[in-house]
Amino acid sequence: MLLALLIALLAPHTAQSQGLLSATAGTTVVQTEQVRAELLAHAPQGAAPGQTVWVGLQLSHQPHWHTYWKNSGDSGLPTELQWTLPAGVSAGDIAWPTPRKFPLGTLANYGFDGTVLLPVPLTIEPGFTGTHVDVKLYAAWLACRQECIPEEGHFTLRIPVQGSTALHGMAFEAAFAAAPASQPAADSTLTPEAGWLNVSLAGLPAAWRGQPLEFFPETAGLIEPGAAWTQAWTGERWTARVPLSPHRADSPTQVPLVVALANPSGSGPGSTGVLLDVPVQGAWPAAAPLPAAVPDALQAALDANAARAATAPAAPSGPPITLWAALLGALIGGAILNLMPCVFPVLAIKVLAFAKHADDRSAHRANGLAYTAGVVLSFLALGGLLLGLRAAGEQLGWGFQLQSPGVVAALAVLFTLIGLNLAGLFEFGSVLPSAVASLQAKNPTADAFLTGVLATAIASPCTAPFMGASLGLAIGLPTAQALAVFGMLGLGMALPYLAASWWPAIARALPCPGAWMNTFRQLMAFPMFATVVWLLWVLGQQSGIDGTAALLMLLVVLALLVWALGLHGKSRTVLAGLSLAGLLWLGWTVGPNVTRMADAAPGAAVATAVDGLSWQPWSPERQAALLAEGRPVFVDFTAAWCVTCQYNKRTTLADASVLTDMAAKNVALLRADWTRRDPTVTAALASLGRNGVPVYALYRNGQPTHVLSEVLSVNDVRTALGSL
Repeated sequence: MLLALLIALLAPHTAQSQGLLSATAGTTVVQTEQVRAELLAHAPQGAAPGQTVWVGLQLSHQPHWHTYWKNSGDSGLPTELQWTLPAGVSAGDIAWPTPRKFPLGTLANYGFDGTVLLPVPLTIEPGFTGTHVDVKLYAAWLACRQECIPEEGHFTLRIPVQGSTALHGMAFEAAFAAAPASQPAADSTLTPEAGWLNVSLAGLPAAWRGQPLEFFPETAGLIEPGAAWTQAWTGERWTARVPLSPHRADSPTQVPLVVALANPSGSGPGSTGVLLDVPVQGAWPAAAPLPAAVPDALQAALDANAARAATAPAAPSGPPITLWAALLGALIGGAILNLMPCVFPVLAIKVLAFAKHADDRSAHRANGLAYTAGVVLSFLALGGLLLGLRAAGEQLGWGFQLQSPGVVAALAVLFTLIGLNLAGLFEFGSVLPSAVASLQAKNPTADAFLTGVLATAIASPCTAPFMGASLGLAIGLPTAQALAVFGMLGLGMALPYLAASWWPAIARALPCPGAWMNTFRQLMAFPMFATVVWLLWVLGQQSGIDGTAALLMLLVVLALLVWALGLHGKSRTVLAGLSLAGLLWLGWTVGPNVTRMADAAPGAAVATAVDGLSWQPWSPERQAALLAEGRPVFVDFTAAWCVTCQYNKRTTLADASVLTDMAAKNVALLRADWTRRDPTVTAALASLGRNGVPVYALYRNGQPTHVLSEVLSVNDVRTALGSL
């Protein structure tokens, strides 16, 4: 009875998954919402021994986003390239193009926007004997706008030894042209004094004279990039007075630096600059010690991004979880999962099946094995899909299927139909062709298998409360071990039903079949409808009020259609025809509102029962700024589709004693909403060793992060706060 409904359930999700996979064209491209990264090669003469060929990472930024130069300025991180090459092949350094300056208030960063190629020479040693060069690259870059997102990718490329590889020749030629031209320092000098660096450069291009220049030292932390400075031309000599960083770590005798025309047009690399290695005359002034705390919150946020610690990643307290512990946790968590509200309606259906076949031991066992197979295989399929999408560059976590409005809507349709069936509005045999409607009666084992698939589809988002640590470990394990954790989770969920099917004493303990079953069946319709209400609320967080209203209209007409199909004679033909036409018309006109993501509304503070204490929207920058002020930060990683999250929010996190303790300790409350796909939240969860919600973390400046239990209690929170 569930076959057609499951196809409807899984089809939207399959389409979405295919869309995600299409974002990565093989292994040479990684696509994020901010940057498209592609590994390119340029070997017009082939890659024969003794040749130098070029490879490079091309970064194409979305508007207003940028990545960083080798000296990132006040904050940020340079793009890092780690090569894995065959024996006899070695990689050189990045031939950095001339950067741009990105002012941000009193700060400034150095980097690139638009499209930029970072070329690297590969030297093929004379003794190399291969027929091709297999290039593997791990790249990490920091994409920033006002916020910063660490990103990474794995790339592979094969360059034939014989033949020409020159498809991207123009891109490499443009990158070579954008690199600063190296020239001797001649009588150029740098002279430090208290608080300042006096620059005097000679031999710069004559066409530059009289025009403002930008000054980019390759030594990081030497100057204050965003501070005011002066420059002037005296004949052919360019001079500048640049503020020194009071907290610099180096006092070099030579400073490699790049100068270029200021404010170049367009995007990508800056105007072609000049590279000089300039000697330092005189002694450097003493550097001031670093302050104990940074007063500027924005500076703190940017510095935190530079350290890849905007989310203050830290391992959860306690020893690291082992594979065997993860497997045991998955088994126990799966068993407890049967008690979760989102699984209860499906369990009710299985209770009815138990009662009907209490005296048929062989049917019990067959159904138990089929149900177990359906659950385990479904968990393996979901786990494999998650691992595959993450390997393809997608920032996803467990429960990702409910981040799709299409999947949420399909589940709402499914539960509505099952609820109407349980309530007695229609029977599947009266609305489906007889060959389809009789499948359940002919093959109850297949129906048990499909029920296991259905149970997994609705239960998977509820797994995090009992096995967040196990799932967090599984994502980082080899594929076979990771799938073992997912399979053990499915086995744990199916274990109670499997045990009951093989031990007759358990089946005999159930009430005998009778009139109560019809009442019980109708009663079970209400948990189904309650689940639909919850799914509509989840959809409202994603598609807005228009999407929710559209789905409600579709569900009403769908209910009319299935009722009409249960009639007889002309009434069935007329009413069913009109209902079907209405359903198709609504699907055409308002249906797109269901799957269309509404624009995310700006986060607003949510007041608590304690004056002056409220939940603020989470972001890495806000968290880092609060920590820089010396305040502890409590982060609630949550989602609208997470039932446990909502329960904890209305109980433990709303408890007066907990809120009073938080106010007394001056704890800042932040809420990270993962209802929609959000790579920043996914990365923050991964840094805590977690892969789903709920997660509760207490951050303290300079101290390990305290990750609390997913099943939150008042005592747990108050104990954690007591350690502050």
